[in-house]
Amino acid sequence: MSVKTVITRPFSGQKPGTSGLRKKVKVFSQPGYLENFVQSIFDNLNGHQGKTLVLGGDGRYFNDVAIQIILRLAAAARFGRGLGGRGGILWTPAASAVIRMRAAFGGIILSASHNPGGPDDDFGIKYNLGNGGPANEAFTDAVFKRTQEIEQYHLIEAADVDLARLGETRIGDMVVEIIDPVADYAELLESLFDFKAIGNLLARPEFRMRFDAMHAVTGPYAKEILEKRLGAPAGTVVNGTPLPDFGGGHPDPNPVYAADLVAAMADPKLGLSFGAASDGDGDRNMIVGRNFIVSPSDSLAVIAANYQLIPAYAHGLAGVARSMPTSCAVDRVAAALGIPCFETPTGWKFFGTLLDAGKATLCGEESAGTGSSHVREKDGLWAVLYWLNILAARNETVEQVVCDHWRKFGRNVYSRHDYEGVETVKAEALFAALRAKLPTLAGQTISGMRVRAADDFSYIDPVDGSRSDRQGVRILLDDGSRVVFRLSGTGTEGATMRVYLERYVADPAQHGVPTQEALAPLIALAESVATIVEMTGRERPDVIS
Repeated sequence: MSVKTVITRPFSGQKPGTSGLRKKVKVFSQPGYLENFVQSIFDNLNGHQGKTLVLGGDGRYFNDVAIQIILRLAAAARFGRGLGGRGGILWTPAASAVIRMRAAFGGIILSASHNPGGPDDDFGIKYNLGNGGPANEAFTDAVFKRTQEIEQYHLIEAADVDLARLGETRIGDMVVEIIDPVADYAELLESLFDFKAIGNLLARPEFRMRFDAMHAVTGPYAKEILEKRLGAPAGTVVNGTPLPDFGGGHPDPNPVYAADLVAAMADPKLGLSFGAASDGDGDRNMIVGRNFIVSPSDSLAVIAANYQLIPAYAHGLAGVARSMPTSCAVDRVAAALGIPCFETPTGWKFFGTLLDAGKATLCGEESAGTGSSHVREKDGLWAVLYWLNILAARNETVEQVVCDHWRKFGRNVYSRHDYEGVETVKAEALFAALRAKLPTLAGQTISGMRVRAADDFSYIDPVDGSRSDRQGVRILLDDGSRVVFRLSGTGTEGATMRVYLERYVADPAQHGVPTQEALAPLIALAESVATIVEMTGRERPDVIS
């Protein structure tokens, strides 16, 4: 088979965001659009010839079409082997694990994460390096630069690969191997946790759990691990069949989009003890107790505080890391343990250098992502098993574990307010006005609270020295409270503005105050400083989590 060269032209707007390039399916399905971006990735690689490329996605609409295109481009780029999951399915944490376990050169993951799927909805693509983690900003900037000057792409014309059949075939000189996407990953998790203790917990008649896969990619993994390997009753995993449009739902594990799970956990007739959910590509998680929702920031802190209960981590933690908007709850745990806590910009790629250098063992983001050094992505099912291991070892409920944590460390009351689909011009104007105010805010008293400092967060990587600026506007108060404003890089339409609110409460008598009530002064301060209603026309957030 010969290589075919296709003359093309640049498309505007192919700049990767926080986690790759995300656009509507109708944008990606334009002739040459996907091809240009993938060719721009390959044009920035060195030494990949003859090596292995891992390829797969979350099964959303256009996933199967994109895989066939990328395999032809990869063959023309002279990769030696293309390694994919059966049915084109390879969820993000498993893709990271496969890259590492198979010593692959890198991988392409097809997902728009927690965004909706379908012919009128979202699609995404990102490149992961040989360490299994997302490409750094230097690489993605180079890819974007290439997309703006590309004139041709190269592919090998070949019949579609049967993605449903395990085994090997060829496109030109490149071997295409379709593997079981569950097996390697399940074995990795089994090596980390006490499966016997978790299995005994799931066998207790008084303990019942529900895992909502949200018709996303986690379903087959959860069924294999929870129901088959750990012995949970059939039906423990609900919405477990991946669908291209996620059953018409929004695969984002939060109290709004996973409302059915929250309602089930509050229904005494069902008698559920533990609930969990994961997102479109399986890297995010939600932990729910009986009538009790665990915030992602608290979850990270609890996970860190209970490391001694988990076989793979009982020897000790090198350090922990969190994204800047994530609450400071884990900082208090790190201080008590005498280990470093790193504060990074949002995006799992910033954790990669820390993990590779052995500076951090556990990492987490407020956007429902937690993970460890076992892979270089956040990992939803890993977090669920970690929680089950904690519950099995402590013989306590979710609420008891969290409330005990608050008594020891205090409670970082925390919430995120999302304003979705804001007109880009209005969002940019709001942030420009907000940044202009920063030099004058320190020392002011606003809504009864004194501002200690205000800045636009910047980060210098302690390993490679790279610098990232303008990563979120912070307003820091004298009492340790914070308000953070940030534009998200994961949306595909308009701008998503996120407002993060955090207040530290030491007094156990105040730990039960409802979150939004406890944060009311900070909500007022955020509006006073940013004038969100005036600047955007939005009276209230679209999502509160």
